[in-house]
Amino acid sequence: MPVINYQGTKMSARQKQELIKRFTEIAADISQTPARYFTVVIQEFDDDSLGTGGKTVAEIKTQINK
Repeated sequence: MPVINYQGTKMSARQKQELIKRFTEIAADISQTPARYFTVVIQEFDDDSLGTGGKTVAEIKTQINK
């Protein structure tokens, strides 16, 4: 059973549904494996628990919104 693991900031339920749908469709198409065999795992982090370039996502979002 193939597993697709996504890690990122929090999303709405609608966004997660769309992500699961699209990941599954694309992976099934490329691998020629039936979609029913795919499992998608979403691991979410708060904006202050995830960072890049030495800054948290919360800091980055604040700077973008200025």
